[in-house]
Amino acid sequence: MITARAAATFEPVGRSVAAARAFVRDTLQGWGLTDIVDDAVVLTSELVTNAVVHAGTAADVLCLRDGDGSVRVEVADHYPDRGLPVQDLGHHYGDPDREGGRGLLLCASLADRWGVEYTSTDKRVWFRLDLPERPVGTRSAGPALPDSALPVADPRVRVAVVQVDRGGTISSWNDDARELFGYTSEQVTGKPLTDLAAWPQTPGIGTGIAEALALSRWEGSYGIRGADGRTIPVYASHLRVRDADGEPSTVCLLVRDHERAVLQSPARGAASDTAGASESRDRGGADPFEIFIGSPPPDDLDGLLQRTVERARDMLDGDAAFLLLATDDETELEVRATTGLPSARQRFARVPVEAGSGRYGSARLPSVHEDLTAVPGAVPLLEGTGMRSVVTVPLKVEGRLTGSLGVSAEAPGRYTNEEALRLQFAADRIALAVESARLTELERLRRGSLSFLVEASDLLAGTLDRDQTLALMAQMTVPTLASWCAVYTIADQSSEPELSYVLHEDEDRIDGLKALLAKVPPPDPVPTPGARVWTAPGDAAHSAALRTSLRSLGLDQSGLTGAPSSSITSNVAGTTLATASAVGGETVVLPLVARNRVIGMLTLGKPTEERFRQEILELAEDLSRRAALALDNARLYSERTAISQSLQRSLLPPELPEVPGVEVEVIYRAAGEGNEVGGDFYDLFPIRDGAYGFAIGDVCGTGPEAAAVTGLARHALRLLAREGFGGPAVLERLNAAILDEGARSRFLTLLYGELWPKPEGGATLKVVCAGHPLPLRLRQDGSVEPAAEPQPLLGVMDDLELYEETVTLDPGDVLLCVTDGVTERREGTRMLGDDGLADVLTTCTGLTAGAVAARIMRAVERFAADAPSDDMAILAMRVPE
Repeated sequence: MITARAAATFEPVGRSVAAARAFVRDTLQGWGLTDIVDDAVVLTSELVTNAVVHAGTAADVLCLRDGDGSVRVEVADHYPDRGLPVQDLGHHYGDPDREGGRGLLLCASLADRWGVEYTSTDKRVWFRLDLPERPVGTRSAGPALPDSALPVADPRVRVAVVQVDRGGTISSWNDDARELFGYTSEQVTGKPLTDLAAWPQTPGIGTGIAEALALSRWEGSYGIRGADGRTIPVYASHLRVRDADGEPSTVCLLVRDHERAVLQSPARGAASDTAGASESRDRGGADPFEIFIGSPPPDDLDGLLQRTVERARDMLDGDAAFLLLATDDETELEVRATTGLPSARQRFARVPVEAGSGRYGSARLPSVHEDLTAVPGAVPLLEGTGMRSVVTVPLKVEGRLTGSLGVSAEAPGRYTNEEALRLQFAADRIALAVESARLTELERLRRGSLSFLVEASDLLAGTLDRDQTLALMAQMTVPTLASWCAVYTIADQSSEPELSYVLHEDEDRIDGLKALLAKVPPPDPVPTPGARVWTAPGDAAHSAALRTSLRSLGLDQSGLTGAPSSSITSNVAGTTLATASAVGGETVVLPLVARNRVIGMLTLGKPTEERFRQEILELAEDLSRRAALALDNARLYSERTAISQSLQRSLLPPELPEVPGVEVEVIYRAAGEGNEVGGDFYDLFPIRDGAYGFAIGDVCGTGPEAAAVTGLARHALRLLAREGFGGPAVLERLNAAILDEGARSRFLTLLYGELWPKPEGGATLKVVCAGHPLPLRLRQDGSVEPAAEPQPLLGVMDDLELYEETVTLDPGDVLLCVTDGVTERREGTRMLGDDGLADVLTTCTGLTAGAVAARIMRAVERFAADAPSDDMAILAMRVPE
């Protein structure tokens, strides 16, 4: 008698398979038949796949519950012309190589009874799963066990009951909780449960207690810190409930960890085999995944994959096993775990999903190769390993290919379709766990990648120096992304790539690597984004290593049949074996493209027998884009700086002339990064025989704008002085020229003078001080006094009345001229000032002009810790004794 019925129709599209699985799972769970859900979902998945994918018709799924304790599921398609596979009672049902018969094989293996029915409109495949026979009212039960096999517990088992409210604080605490942990209810009520947790993360699953409290149901282990400070390991079962008012809370049942059997949910219940049940059907008390992987399963992806290949090899008594994971676009498979293969050189190697035509050319379908020598290249991963037979099956989650699992043997003919079916069952059991671990690892890698790229962007943005940018590019990739790195740069479109920087994680290998790459033709500057393999360094290094080995044996390459010879290998005869090993792995080249132009290449390499992970290559591609822009910015900045400095140097006077009988020294410092000339300027030039003009001035402001007025003033002074004008006339005409600049004009302070050395010693000077700091004269007795009077500055008023003053320098006297950047040097509220400058000058008695200028500059720099913020110029003239 039918006691429950559920039906649904699914369209002939790929997503219908997942929808059918969900329908059957929800239906059976709703009926309380959790014991048979897994088998029913697997069978439904295969039968619906046959209908919607291979037959190309809609699939009708019908679930029936009988009153005698069994469930019948029917899957019907509307393509009745497909033949019924012949049943051979002495062998297996159907052929696993045919997709159409694979669902029937599963029915034969998992179902208690199954069959195929034809009508005039459809073909219907049904299977029946019997429920375990249990006493009335029993939801689940285990077998009777001897006393020695029962779990061990304390004489009195205490179960702590703790209720936690919406905010995670404890609202209820029973007596057993007080006995277990030593806290009274009053001590803990109102406190967050997380305050008592000794371990913020649950071992093995990475779920924090705070997250576990928010789940509808959770089981696991963590620790509670007792009143005595000791950590008590507990096993917990959490259930999220709500009261009559809808307020949620979590009920936590806690026992000591060694008594976990009290709370631990029973694994899938054992089922008695009914008459006619298949012997291959597994309904043991343990979870099928744990049976295959072992308990506890590894909590990291690499450990899980390695355990999987080892168990698969043992299950089929193979000599080797391997597991590959699919890339996000499902076009390639990446080797992630192997066992029994000659070396780990295949790790992270990539092979295409669709390697050829037909069923054996696709990783999406199970395949068996009885003898690989008959089909060379069928499994590239096993070439040269000595393996003869192999069976591979896909790992799929929700119909999407996530990987491939294979087992191989050195003997031919070891595997048949029966082994393929067994391996596929195992793959189906572990596929979801592998995908979950892969996604967890991928999320961790992506988070790490984001942090890495943020840090890299900050570092690259922090410099505009080309050489430093190249060094940063290499240092960020080695050893994080690669074992060695080389950066090639291209000056312009007509230039060849130039090796600009080389780095290896072992500093002793850098020189050898640089020598090797310098003799190998650089990679082609292809603008196509993404990493491309470059084999030239590895080939050259291996050839050179071979020649080195032959020479050590007293042989030469000419005596070796088939020895490699090329223009590349002939250029690297000096490469050492260590260098060959360092570059013997995979080498990739990523273009450095900025502003639609290839400006270089970033080359990354691995040592012998190592390859790059796809995620690492994607991260390297992101880094190369940022590095290319930083490198191009550094190039543009260097070019701009070079142009700016060239123009600025043109504003400086040429070499100072030798003045007979007078020592002259000038020190100039321009404010601002990259500025060689600013608003302060100086000049010393011959006017006529025996007469020299000198000037020191300060244009308002700093930088290029002030430098433009500097050029105007300096050249105008020379021109006017050589036309015979005196000091006042020169400055009055310069004032008019500055005012003619209009809005671009800047006011200017200027000290201008004419110098006449005396043959008998000493010198006569005529000076005009237009708003400039007064010149100071140092006499031999150490006295310091101003050598001129202040007058109006230039560039402010039209009519100026200036006059010149005569100064005589005796042997041993010094005339010091400075700009306000010297006298206005500040440290907090202190300022050097005219008096401070005079005090320093008094200590310069007997020093040469160069020594006087140097001492003044040193005193100015030491006056404050900060770098100078204004241009500074010092002009010292001394008459030797």
